[in-house]
Amino acid sequence: MFKTLRVIGVAVACASAALPAQSETLSIEGAGSASLTGIVPQTWAQFTSDAGYDLQVSLGQALTRSAMKVGAGQLDLAVVPPPAYGAMTRGAGPYAQAADQAKTFAANMRMLFTFPGGSFHPIVWADSGIERWEDIRGKRVYIGPPAGAATDQARGMVHEATGGFEDGPDYEGIRLPWEASSQAFQDGQFDMFIMSAAIGQQSVQELSLQRDIRVLGVPEEVVAGEGWAAYLADQSVRTDVVPAGTYQGQVNGDADQHIMVTVMMMGAHKDLSEEAAYALTRSFFDNLDEMKAANALLARINTDDPFAGANMPVHPGAARYYEEQGIAIPEALQAE
Repeated sequence: MFKTLRVIGVAVACASAALPAQSETLSIEGAGSASLTGIVPQTWAQFTSDAGYDLQVSLGQALTRSAMKVGAGQLDLAVVPPPAYGAMTRGAGPYAQAADQAKTFAANMRMLFTFPGGSFHPIVWADSGIERWEDIRGKRVYIGPPAGAATDQARGMVHEATGGFEDGPDYEGIRLPWEASSQAFQDGQFDMFIMSAAIGQQSVQELSLQRDIRVLGVPEEVVAGEGWAAYLADQSVRTDVVPAGTYQGQVNGDADQHIMVTVMMMGAHKDLSEEAAYALTRSFFDNLDEMKAANALLARINTDDPFAGANMPVHPGAARYYEEQGIAIPEALQAE
């Protein structure tokens, strides 16, 4: 994990003098307030004013739309899933009906940093009779909201974990808004709940306290295989672990369970000033330890590989920060 170098003395005084006399307000959008896609911008906003920028945070947004707003110049910053940005560059998926516009807007976007989004918890009730992935054949599986990259990521995880199950022939993929999904699972509307939540999140714990659950981890042999590695690279996701003992009421909680965690990018418009992009990126990493102390769900953020899963060019201001830290930016992510 790289650590930000703190400069003292005259250098600090000069840097402080360079900050705006009054904080500049920037708009930023994230997703649900209970997920890291909302928690990260909300927590980060508590620290950016020291860098001269106040973040006006709006949560509960559809990130596929937020990305378009950034590209259009209607929004300064947004949490952007790499698959959504990739679809924008191709004018595909949710952007197919406005393909040329999506491609144009994608060219206007630059990245500041990455962070983990939601960890996909494949949850079943302990008494459901589902004990292995193969047991979901013919069952109803919640795979995500009606629009968004998460559904393809969830389908991919099911495909790899089961050895080839497809949505439709082998199981019925259920799509509902995130905010309606937990209650729908409790009401019996589907058999497996692929829940996007930070590891240790209270909403998962609440389910396990109502009724015993099983977190269906991806088998060790799958995680070690070439197919899983290809899936991770294709979907811009990483492997994570639900440590043993994380949730009360988890019947297989005596062992670690391998799951998948999404990667999210903090996207900005390319015309965000270099000074702002630099100051904002620096504020994130300078205050990361304090952010983790403020919210335990951020504890699993690490900076060992800050560009893993990213596919958006790095903003020149953010690039200046990484260069100061001796962090090499992959050639594919260097802005022209």
